[in-house]
Amino acid sequence: MSDPLETYRRKRDFHRTPEPAGAVAEAGGARRFVVQRHRASRLHYDLRFEIDGVLVSWAVPKGPTLDPKARRLAMHVEDHPMEYLEFEGVIPSGEYGGGDVVVWDIGTWEPVRTSDPRAAVDSGELHAEVNGRKLRGRLVLVRRDAEDGGEPWMLLHKRDEHAVEGWDPEDHPRSVLTGRTNDEVLADPHHLWRSGAPAAEASVSLLPEPLPDSAIDELESLGQQGTWEVFGRRLKVTNLDKVLFPGEPPVTKRELLAYAARIAPVALPYLEGRALNMHRYPEGAGAKGFWHKERPGHAPEWLPGWDNPDADPGETRTYVVPDEPAALVWAANFGALEWHPWTSRTEAPDEPTYALVDLDPGERTSWDDLLVLARLHRTALEHLGMTARPKVTGRRGIQIWVPVVGGYSFDDTRAWVEKLSRTVGKVVPELVSWKWEVKARKGLARLDYTQNAINKTLVAPYSPRPAAGAPVSVPLTWDELDDPDLRPDRWTIRTVLDRLAERGDPFRVLLGAAQELPEIS
Repeated sequence: MSDPLETYRRKRDFHRTPEPAGAVAEAGGARRFVVQRHRASRLHYDLRFEIDGVLVSWAVPKGPTLDPKARRLAMHVEDHPMEYLEFEGVIPSGEYGGGDVVVWDIGTWEPVRTSDPRAAVDSGELHAEVNGRKLRGRLVLVRRDAEDGGEPWMLLHKRDEHAVEGWDPEDHPRSVLTGRTNDEVLADPHHLWRSGAPAAEASVSLLPEPLPDSAIDELESLGQQGTWEVFGRRLKVTNLDKVLFPGEPPVTKRELLAYAARIAPVALPYLEGRALNMHRYPEGAGAKGFWHKERPGHAPEWLPGWDNPDADPGETRTYVVPDEPAALVWAANFGALEWHPWTSRTEAPDEPTYALVDLDPGERTSWDDLLVLARLHRTALEHLGMTARPKVTGRRGIQIWVPVVGGYSFDDTRAWVEKLSRTVGKVVPELVSWKWEVKARKGLARLDYTQNAINKTLVAPYSPRPAAGAPVSVPLTWDELDDPDLRPDRWTIRTVLDRLAERGDPFRVLLGAAQELPEIS
């Protein structure tokens, strides 16, 4: 095969998986090896040796060991790119090898009894002297006769000075790069912990690079209006000292634009490629707002638009599509205090990419009552094995986002969410009303599955809300539903950036995690 990575690439969709596409690397320096602890459909360890610019790989169900008495099955799999040496994260459900991965061991190795390790692999026997952080000494791989397909090998550790009888890899589960367990990677795949670094420097965010302070300084230096260059775009900004959110002190348009610019790289993955409904408050949150959906004629040429082919006469024809960070800054300057992306993408507007659970409190619904409903949904989704995350709305409610694969209709997601929520509602019928008129609900909460409809949107993650103090709709981890200090409007545009720096973005785990909707009995 001319390209040893062809099979690897053919099995993966790099728009959906964080794995590296890679290329055959140039030879040089000491040969490296890596072992990854990989929880896919079943737990196994991936043993990979650098040979001729790629990682020649075996899947070892019980993991490599220092025990010279142990004989391990090792299935020879496709070569992987060298970038996989430090790959640690979550492969989305439904993708090849879907599951969480940590770098269990890493180091250097030397072939023994051969100067051509690729030829040794082809001949069916590889002897390797490894120098890792956990594995040391002589490993031997020997090809066996295949009985049920695949390419089975046997892996063993020679009886040498590094051998340890009874040594079990499961007694040493943590990543040698970050100190994390697989559970910790699954809970926060976009935050690293460097175990060898000082405590103040050990936590490393994998969020997009923040906007340089110099760009905010430029905005601060403008008068009431001017031209601001941000993310490579020149925006004419106006009324910068206008109060948009009451509070002590009040929040001005200048501060909103600074927030939009800082949050845009983080929020963009939840808005890009989607039609945007803008809730505009040109006179600020103290005045009446209105929905604006049509891309205005004065919008800059670089701001993308999408023509809805199914628009009826009188309906919005062309929507703004925020495909770059500057688009959110433009929307904020346009007076959009709330950002509501479609649940579907413009290339398939009739196919939702999320199933949405909207926990809408009634007048009698306490915050504790709402948390009970959210936790019950958490239990139900965990029982179903679904990847999902909650977020506070910035007002009174909680929403739960469930990423789904393409091909579902809005009727499908609405029916599934209704079945899920009705199952939850049966547990606490005293908290829930299924009446849709506000008066008929008698102050009880509504589990609103009807939001699963085309062009019926929920507020975007990290969008401001038009209320005093500029609260923000903020994604949560499931564990935060148990935080006694949690409130739906706990974070504002002045505080949420500190939270991001400290905790990362809990919704990042949803990106690329599209999944099929299981049956609910």
